Amino acid sequence: MTTAEPVETVDLRADHLIRDPFTAFADLRERAPLARATIPGVEPFWIAVRYQDVRTVLSDPRFVNDVAAVDGPAPDGPLCPDTPAASDTSEGPDAPAHRTEQVWRARGMPPECAKYLRAGVFGADGARHRRMRGLVHPAFTAGAVERLLPRIERLAEDYARALSEHAGPDGVVDLVAHFAYPLPVTVICELLGIPESDRPRWRRWSSYLGRGAGPGLDEALRAMVAAARELVERRRAEPAEDLLSRLAAAEGDTLAPVETVSLILNLIVAGHETTATLIGNGTAALLAHPEQLALVRADPGLLPAAVDELMRWRGPTIGGVPRYATEDVTLAGTLVRRGEAVMPILAGANHDPRAYTEPERLDVCRASASDRAGHHEAHLGFGHGAHRCLGAVLAHQEAVTAFGALLRTYPRLALAVGPEAVERGPNPAAWHLAALPVRLGPRAEA
Repeated sequence: MTTAEPVETVDLRADHLIRDPFTAFADLRERAPLARATIPGVEPFWIAVRYQDVRTVLSDPRFVNDVAAVDGPAPDGPLCPDTPAASDTSEGPDAPAHRTEQVWRARGMPPECAKYLRAGVFGADGARHRRMRGLVHPAFTAGAVERLLPRIERLAEDYARALSEHAGPDGVVDLVAHFAYPLPVTVICELLGIPESDRPRWRRWSSYLGRGAGPGLDEALRAMVAAARELVERRRAEPAEDLLSRLAAAEGDTLAPVETVSLILNLIVAGHETTATLIGNGTAALLAHPEQLALVRADPGLLPAAVDELMRWRGPTIGGVPRYATEDVTLAGTLVRRGEAVMPILAGANHDPRAYTEPERLDVCRASASDRAGHHEAHLGFGHGAHRCLGAVLAHQEAVTAFGALLRTYPRLALAVGPEAVERGPNPAAWHLAALPVRLGPRAEA
């Protein structure tokens, strides 16, 4: 049966959703697999919470990231600074509303920064998406990550051993501030070619984005745009063997200036924020589940599968980028009209019992293919389809390496507070830790 009426309306800023989105979306998944969602300052949109529906939204070509593509694919080639897609933040009378832009405006994004949001790789489709992604993809292939592995291992070991220097008299240290964040920040900055002296301010600016809203976000965004432009000019004058130099060389030919800046911001923020959250969330989860921690300690070879399970069980991202229907589509028995937006709720899909056996159970030995009941167990934490996370291989390897170094260095690592007392950030779009107090215990001998 197909209906054009919403079954239920959900306030995505509701306390119970922010406090425990996994339980809240589990309840919604059974009542209203396609519900209508509201956020203050944003026009209503659909949310999909079941596994198969989320996969459809993420991969069906009838759903696009670029709201302008609802009227047909955009022409290939770099955006000019004065084209509507690059700079115009207004909507025509019949054009669908750009929900992501509305969200960021509600959070405090300066109007002049909207063009960078629209020009980024996350908001591109088709040929433009392939062009922009193709410029940076070689740096994130499995082979490229394999070549980076010795450096990642050295950094993970160094940050793990340095944790004891930050511990208080009681042996307690914040793992987020001194391990989970510094490791991926350093990796992505080295990959891009950002000087070490610039990295503290990039991390500070990114923290405002991670919080989602609040004082300082507007200044941080303006500063990031200016700093990205400065990095491009520096690399244009002094090329090096890094990703920034590649982007600077492409500007004016393959990339427009607004696209170059947007790509840099995408890579820096996405390149460390979600990985840091995965490391923090994953450590908290393992320490709160001693039987799972024991399995990983006994067999470090389980770490790659454990990272996939941690990404599924409590991944960093609650909902993905809204997609827009280019034609009328029936999804979950509901009619989605042309131009309407659908946000895929990854936290709902990754806990769908139609796709996973006992989805609420953390199981580091969970099969990644299919169980005997035929349930497909491939998680959607990194997305799916053409827009699957560009840095998925790198993020996965960083997490595997981070957990390995941490557990080797501190055999008696433990939470310093109860699992229920771990403080989380207020951003409703992410499941992330504000801090993770851990007690290190004696350090293993080198």
